Amino acid sequence: MKNNKKYNTLALTLVLGLALAAPAEAAGEMLVPVGQAVGIELRCRGVVVTGFAEVETASGAACPARAAGLRAGDVITALDGRAVTEGRDFLEKAASFTDEPVRLGVTRAGQPLEVTVHPEQNLQGGWQLGLWLRDSIQGIGTVTWYDPATGEFGALGHGVSLPEGSGLADISGGTVTAALVTDVLPGRAGEPGELCGLPGGEPLGSVDRNTALGIFGEGTFDGGEALPVASDSEIRPGDAAILATVDGGGPRRFSARILRVDRSGGMTRQLTIEITDPGLLARTGGIVQGMSGSPIVQNGKLVGAVTHVLVSDPARGYGISMENMLKASRELTAAA
Repeated sequence: MKNNKKYNTLALTLVLGLALAAPAEAAGEMLVPVGQAVGIELRCRGVVVTGFAEVETASGAACPARAAGLRAGDVITALDGRAVTEGRDFLEKAASFTDEPVRLGVTRAGQPLEVTVHPEQNLQGGWQLGLWLRDSIQGIGTVTWYDPATGEFGALGHGVSLPEGSGLADISGGTVTAALVTDVLPGRAGEPGELCGLPGGEPLGSVDRNTALGIFGEGTFDGGEALPVASDSEIRPGDAAILATVDGGGPRRFSARILRVDRSGGMTRQLTIEITDPGLLARTGGIVQGMSGSPIVQNGKLVGAVTHVLVSDPARGYGISMENMLKASRELTAAA
């Protein structure tokens, strides 16, 4: 996070590992393509180890947590048998640490384990484990679609991973708020750009699911006319458009082209796209981080969402089909 409180965008990261059965056909469903940049905050289920700190003791520096075998990306879900759901839970319990060993319930790569840590006393007399922790993930992303009949929305077109690299973030919930895009760092070959902005405006909705194919929840979003959802079989290489927010003026339509359609089940890389709009290329260099989720429209239908930038050529990138994104939403809704 920068000192001026601009948040970095959510990384355009492919996350695999979610198998989905195919529910009823989504083609023909009417949804509003949104393209609005929003601030996204996801609450982790537990607290995540982001790093380690040395504890200055009378006998020198020590790091009990690292010595006990904890790793960056581990998720702490319990402390001495009591559930830890957020950072405040952990801090309240940490205030009463003594020289007694602490039992931590941890999830690592989806597997539960228990780690025993022996606190060290610092020079001020307090007892510490030597941990840096997080209990949420924040950033800027783009809302793809909104169903005014149900209030449901989908965004990003891919999952949100922990920055520490331990896979798809397990969340207990989240929020989306209005965001003002204040600047763009243009993309260049080898250097993906990003949207910079100020989230934290009016609340727009809540997030209840983080999946490999997008985040989903309920809210209210301004948008234009609802469009029918295209089936995968209707998508063709050729002219298209994306809706994206790259300044304070809100979502706009930009010309693009679908170069390739992968019908082999490529999930979040089904569509290979190219930005052809001269204005967008001049402003951003093509696709930048924060634009993931930008809806793709072709022949009057909602066909997909931008998910990735091709780092070697920012004018090009990948997308997920809307039929696939909706399968994730519908499957998980039915299972809830």
